[in-house]
Amino acid sequence: MSAATSPARSGAIGVFDSGFGGLTVLQALRARLPAYDYLYLGDSARVPYGNRSHEVVYEFTREAVFDLFARGCPLVVIACNTASARALRRIQQEDLPRLAPDRRVLGVVRPSAEALAGLPPGAVPGVTAPALVTGTVAVVATQGTIASDSYRLELGKLAPRLTLVQQACPLWVPLVEAGETDGPGVQYYVRKYLAPLFAGGSPPSRVLLGCTHYPLLLSAIRAQVPAGVEVLAQGALVAERLQDWLRRHPEMEARLGQSGRYRVLTTDRPAWFEAFGERVLGEAFEASEVRLRALS
Repeated sequence: MSAATSPARSGAIGVFDSGFGGLTVLQALRARLPAYDYLYLGDSARVPYGNRSHEVVYEFTREAVFDLFARGCPLVVIACNTASARALRRIQQEDLPRLAPDRRVLGVVRPSAEALAGLPPGAVPGVTAPALVTGTVAVVATQGTIASDSYRLELGKLAPRLTLVQQACPLWVPLVEAGETDGPGVQYYVRKYLAPLFAGGSPPSRVLLGCTHYPLLLSAIRAQVPAGVEVLAQGALVAERLQDWLRRHPEMEARLGQSGRYRVLTTDRPAWFEAFGERVLGEAFEASEVRLRALS
């Protein structure tokens, strides 16, 4: 394609989450890939997604993804585990070919499963993924993510001899969204959900925080995890693997704006979103309120 016909570098990377937890992914993306433009959308009006049905999560996620498309994003990262587990594949297989064949949507489950198995970005089962990876690892996540069994399915392809234990933590997202990230009450619920992982005879050597809200509880989580156990937060690993994905897809990379700017959208209470989000990004920002529309 000649320079005259190449698409302009104008599109932002869309980042979608059910609330402000995905700002932990945005922060990591901006740290590792600072040149690109980003447009973040947090569906705070309908958080949490973890206890909703598959169909509702799909509809909400689809609305958000296509809203970001309409705002000029050629690439969207779903920074929500529940949405990645329950909606991503359907959007990729059914909606993109029919409605947006030139756009791409990525999730957090596959790259997180690669990291959980200790594999490099873009691991290919049977080629770059060692078949003899063994041991026990754990995922803590929302009820929706655990019920989808997405991590077990991915690890079954990447490292079938790895033993996975999973734990739903239904109260962690509401705590974070309420601004409660430390204190006796938080420590109680962190201990309540983590203790069963380490009560058996084969405790995990690696624990994945399978929700982008959970890094905001990291100090409380680390206090309950035994020494020597690796705790994986998704922001950094998703950023590392997105960098690798862009290297392997230069046709998409060439469409992305590189002014180093970002914007934040929320479906509810911008002032509240700014106040709590500032603690994640480490800087003040302005959020704009938007309304998502149902798609036919």
